[in-house]
Amino acid sequence: MELTEWLLAPGERGNGATRLDNRRSERVAWSRGNLVRPLVHGATYFRALLSAIRAQRAGDLLLFTDWRGDPDERLDGPGSEIGRVLAEAAERGVIVKGLLWRSHLDRFQFSEAENRHLGEEIEAAGGECLLDMRVRPGGSHHQKLVVLRHVDRPELDVAFVGGIDLCHNRNDDATHRGDPQSLRIAAAYGPHPPWHDVQLAISGPAVGDIEAVFRERWGDPAPLTRSPLVRLRELAHREDTDADRLPPQTSDPQPCGTQTLQVLRTYPNRLLRGYDFAPDGERSIARGYRKSLRRARALIYLEDQYLWSPHVVECFAEALTANAGLRLIAVIPSVPEQDGRLTLPMNLIGRITALDRLRRAGGGRVAVYGLENHAGTPVYVHAKVCVIDDVWASVGSDNVNLRSWTHDSELTCAVLDETTDPREPRDPGGLGDGARGFARDLRLELSREHLDLAAPPAPHAPDPLCDPAKAFDAFAASAAALDAWHDNGHRGPRPPGRLRTYRRPNLSRTTKTLCTPLHRILIDPDGRPFGMRRRNEY
Repeated sequence: MELTEWLLAPGERGNGATRLDNRRSERVAWSRGNLVRPLVHGATYFRALLSAIRAQRAGDLLLFTDWRGDPDERLDGPGSEIGRVLAEAAERGVIVKGLLWRSHLDRFQFSEAENRHLGEEIEAAGGECLLDMRVRPGGSHHQKLVVLRHVDRPELDVAFVGGIDLCHNRNDDATHRGDPQSLRIAAAYGPHPPWHDVQLAISGPAVGDIEAVFRERWGDPAPLTRSPLVRLRELAHREDTDADRLPPQTSDPQPCGTQTLQVLRTYPNRLLRGYDFAPDGERSIARGYRKSLRRARALIYLEDQYLWSPHVVECFAEALTANAGLRLIAVIPSVPEQDGRLTLPMNLIGRITALDRLRRAGGGRVAVYGLENHAGTPVYVHAKVCVIDDVWASVGSDNVNLRSWTHDSELTCAVLDETTDPREPRDPGGLGDGARGFARDLRLELSREHLDLAAPPAPHAPDPLCDPAKAFDAFAASAAALDAWHDNGHRGPRPPGRLRTYRRPNLSRTTKTLCTPLHRILIDPDGRPFGMRRRNEY
């Protein structure tokens, strides 16, 4: 398999100003020899992160970015609050540097105060945490990464990338009873919203690429905000507004696995003055999806928080139209996060139009599901995962919507395994690719949880879910059984599984007319240059 058939070749990123594609002497746009482990659920990630941070010593380096950080969120019980853990690392002499989205005001249900308080706790201990508002109007910094480097133990170097923020609601596990430290979202999810999410733990040369992403943002010469009102608040709170110099980046960790990893990002086309590392923005996430979807032949497996925007799903629709044997499974939230009288229909508009486009393209080959826990409470799907033909897999902060592909800052990792899967390797469409270990294992792990199936007794034992058609049918049968049990008043034992068929909501013509432009402006804006918008390019 040629890596350039699935990954963006040098020059295809569309951003010649970044260091990412020129870091290595061979001038390739990816790194080989990585060990990439999926950490399914916030509880799994938080335990791994806590252990890794507490193992750091004086002189080691800890870098992180986040959309929201709650300083009192516990990683693993009392005494493991994230603010305390980061402060203790700084007190030990670890070099702690963070970039948090400054956020909009709390009265609009954002996280301005929480992010500021986490930064204050880190700064008081000797670290440095900046509130970053270098975004397009209405946008956010949505990247979620942690990089841990070790001055004399490079074998411990690790990067964590994915969809999980260091904040409330995220610390859930496979039982999906919710995080004890919860924030309310839509009423359907109850007081402790069940939460499904995925993060990656990355070892090997790709750690250097993730670190380079942080360093580009940290070294951005633009002021943290252009707002005079925010600058007055900075003065009032005596906030740190100037980034101290980072120590020089050390050599990348040595190869330690079989995965090739490509870092993909979104940065908007900022008005007036762009990023010096992305003057016209970057849309490599969108470009990476479009390239890999052109090779899809058997199954697209998708877990996504939104699945909005007919513009974005067009590349999925094109793949379904071009290949009559291609199926798509999407796992999404049953109910949007916000259920206000105006916000609910605005959220639903984008989803309805996107799903209508996919079903026109694929008909019965498109299946969309929500999740519930065993108590019948919906599970909020926050994961951002895509697996194509068990070959290409991506996990990151980006959702399938326009703002994630053009407007906000996002970070995802596309992973290709060098090893084929010994369980019935297949060749979808005669492309000669065959299923790969990482992508297939990720899809199977997620599928087994949703279906309430145990793993086979031996590694790489035959598994009917390896077959795309059988997997598609297994999802359909499980959801149908659970739907019928609910529709029949819960008579008899509850069937196994957590999948519910997603039922298209009905909105009146008046609501659609009113909410469609509001959705486009407020919920799913566009951060491309005007010329790219006219040509619908990414």
